[in-house]
Amino acid sequence: MRALHEWMTDGNLTPHLVVDATLPGVRVPEKFIENGRIVLNISYSATQALTLGNERIAFSARFGGTPHQVDVPIAAVLGIYARESGEGLVFPTDEYGAGKAEAPPPDEPPPAPPPGKPSLKIVK
Repeated sequence: MRALHEWMTDGNLTPHLVVDATLPGVRVPEKFIENGRIVLNISYSATQALTLGNERIAFSARFGGTPHQVDVPIAAVLGIYARESGEGLVFPTDEYGAGKAEAPPPDEPPPAPPPGKPSLKIVK
């Protein structure tokens, strides 16, 4: 997330997040939620105290002239894109809890590779 935000900012583009606002822990202005989603401008000029953490994205911003504190768990982020070009990344809703209210499944051994194919083995 940080790398994409930095790439867009360095290219004078405006980074926007698409967020699943129905998930637990999402704190956004409800008035601006449409169909369970909200698009957030996360440029430095639109936010204050922007934190792009490993677990959460948090910042303060004005929505319709009213200040709000925004807090979004990473699992609620559906995508990030540049407003000007539309370039960005959409995250699959079936991986790592993105788009889901549940945590990812516990570690399970990977399925055995087909015979004759190279493979990696988890060593603990």
